[in-house]
Amino acid sequence: MNGPITTLAPALDSEILARIRCSDLLTRIATPDQAASLIHDGMTIGLSGFTRAGDAKAVPLALAERAKTHPMKLTVITGASLGHNTDKLLYEAGLLARRMPFQVDDTLRAAINRGEVMFIDQHLSETVEALRSRQVGPVDVAVIEAVAITEDGGIVPSTSVGNSASFAILAPKVIIELNLTYSAAMEGMHDIFIPAKRPSRTPVPVVTCDSRVGTPYIPIDPAKIAAIVITREADSPARVATPDPATTAIGAHLVDFLQNEVKQGRLPPSLNPIQAGIGVIANAVLSELNRSNFHNLRMYSEVLQDSTFELIDSGKLLYASGCSVTLSAPWAERVFNHIETYRDRIILRPQEISNHPEVIRRLGIIAINTALEFDLYGNVNSTHVGGTHMMNGIGGSGDFARNAYLSIFVAKSQAKGGAISAVVPMASHVDHTEHDVDILATENGLADLRGLAPRERARQVIAHCAHADYRDLLTDYFERACRERGGQTPHLLSEALSWHERYARTGHMRP
Repeated sequence: MNGPITTLAPALDSEILARIRCSDLLTRIATPDQAASLIHDGMTIGLSGFTRAGDAKAVPLALAERAKTHPMKLTVITGASLGHNTDKLLYEAGLLARRMPFQVDDTLRAAINRGEVMFIDQHLSETVEALRSRQVGPVDVAVIEAVAITEDGGIVPSTSVGNSASFAILAPKVIIELNLTYSAAMEGMHDIFIPAKRPSRTPVPVVTCDSRVGTPYIPIDPAKIAAIVITREADSPARVATPDPATTAIGAHLVDFLQNEVKQGRLPPSLNPIQAGIGVIANAVLSELNRSNFHNLRMYSEVLQDSTFELIDSGKLLYASGCSVTLSAPWAERVFNHIETYRDRIILRPQEISNHPEVIRRLGIIAINTALEFDLYGNVNSTHVGGTHMMNGIGGSGDFARNAYLSIFVAKSQAKGGAISAVVPMASHVDHTEHDVDILATENGLADLRGLAPRERARQVIAHCAHADYRDLLTDYFERACRERGGQTPHLLSEALSWHERYARTGHMRP
């Protein structure tokens, strides 16, 4: 099926008519299966969705069902992770040949690590740049969740923008999932700005967190809209773990550090705009900010999560810019049922703008991201367990770490009941080199690495970040490396990864 779908749909209710304001598109309303029939073997499809928010829901499910009788292999590109077990369903249906640039699904992760699905781990600001320049792709079909379609065919996204705008602009064929669960009052919450072509690109004109520089919808030719699927399903709720003593301690260390930066005149009393990664540690850090004396805060981040709205409700946070809203069930009900209350305090942008190096450096972002492990010299591993097995992907942490005013990485000092130390002699995989890391923090303390040479950094990391159970082992390794090998960055190469090898062999990093 190559042309637009025409259906004999029943009389449309007033809500659908109000949401699809381009009347010519009313004939494109289709079932999920009809829309899925537009996707064929070997295609590259772009799915909306960023951290389980605003993801395409009905068409991928129909595609998985259709694969039972129409086997095919696809390249699937998203903004970030998908909800509703979509990656699992697509893999189990035999559909996934390649996947990029980020995922969090347990089943897909195992398939990636078995080599069954080719996964391209990528900085989240770079995916659409590669598509736009035709270094990857092209996208054949875009499937985008929306809350409305304008009179001119513009797509009003739902709870995320991610890569949706560029998918829709670049793809010759667009399928829209019109989600009636979310209020049409979300219109006006988005700011769609697409950078000009290189090499004569003009600056991205975002100069404050609340800068609005684009349109409140994705502008495309309505003739490209091949199908509109009506859905009524909410996003998968975020998995938000309760802060524990360790994560609370990490947050307290960072608040103390930031208060001292203000005292030293290196930050204003309201701080620079904040970026925080997702997860329990990031939420704990932001919760500690809520209990601090800081006011008039601003956020320029990727994901606006529960703690973002806690800060807004407390009056601490003036404004938040991101590319998705990812919430637990209680906070989703609170926020989305009163979206008019929050709409003027938040803005959702394409991820290439939320993560744009130019803007991050201009705004002087304080970037807080999570590490799997880091080594004595400040090299950070965010992605690979034991140096070989992919967890989720680098996400946007690299975009922010390289360009932030303050690049902070946080982790609990131990994992697996103490069997794993997050502080190791040498990182088994490096996503962020020592050159991009300013601050490291665990529940034990905080190491300020700014202006320090490698040997000085090592002493700070051991003294302030390592768990007591591993501190003597790290000290012994470092001192012997200095004596026996020396150099700018001392290492005993025969032992540098021995902790990881020992864990793989015995289940514990300690001898």
